[in-house]
Amino acid sequence: MDLLDPRVDFVFKRIFGSENNKDVLLAFLNSIFIEAGETPLTEIILMNPYTDKDDPLDKQSIFDVYAKTAEGKLIDIEMQLFNKYDIEKRTLFYWSKRYASQLSEGDKYPELKKCVTINILNYSFLKNDQYHNVFHLREDKTGISLIDDIEVHFLELPKLDERIVPSEGGLINWLLFLKGANTSQWEVLRMNEPSLEKAMDTLQYLSQDSDARRLYDARQKYLHDEASMLESAMQAGMKAGMEEGMKEGMKEGMKAGKEAGLQEGMKTGIREVAENMLSLNLDIATISKATGLTEQEIANLKK
Repeated sequence: MDLLDPRVDFVFKRIFGSENNKDVLLAFLNSIFIEAGETPLTEIILMNPYTDKDDPLDKQSIFDVYAKTAEGKLIDIEMQLFNKYDIEKRTLFYWSKRYASQLSEGDKYPELKKCVTINILNYSFLKNDQYHNVFHLREDKTGISLIDDIEVHFLELPKLDERIVPSEGGLINWLLFLKGANTSQWEVLRMNEPSLEKAMDTLQYLSQDSDARRLYDARQKYLHDEASMLESAMQAGMKAGMEEGMKEGMKEGMKAGKEAGLQEGMKTGIREVAENMLSLNLDIATISKATGLTEQEIANLKK
């Protein structure tokens, strides 16, 4: 049996974003936070649980997993199968919308709760070898935190070596599962992280369900088509930019050539004037003042 790819956002949300699998989500989040040196969560509330209304082809369907802790902290988990580019700006934009949406008219700023964004990327983005990077708002020199309300995680799956089977529990077991580790490794991953068993069972169930596979195929095709269109647009933009750059370069070159020609023509004219003055037996000093040529340049003309 071919398993569905858990990196496809539709499948990811079925595994981690349904009410029946809140315990799976909680265990996954705690593996992320514990690795980052933070206090584990005790409870999680799904803000947009998966339902049958989540149509893979409907642009209104949201396949992120939104959750809230018992203390009110908001968490947004997004799976990115393909590079949509500008991920850092998109992250800040959607983080800011989520943060600002907490306040209604008349509410006070202290009521704002921390917002955490977790991006799981199926491509490399940051220029280091860490598969898990965490960003906060801190002062450059001293490292003093301005406020703890912003927290962004990047989990980059390509930086994992799936051939290395971990010998202990932790986040890497979850990420290897998401990356599509060979099912022969599942037993070890499950022993390291017992909560993975339910995630694996869910994936196997979905892979056998004809309706789920039909929706999966539709979503996968949609994502591939979207990625192809984006890549084509990028290539077309680069080509147009290069062509425009070449045109501008040619214009500048012609302009520079024209200016160079004028300058050379002026120099030739000045030399001819100087030669005529020499033929009139004017002294070199006088010719230099009149033409701007140095006395040496005039002496060379005389020769």
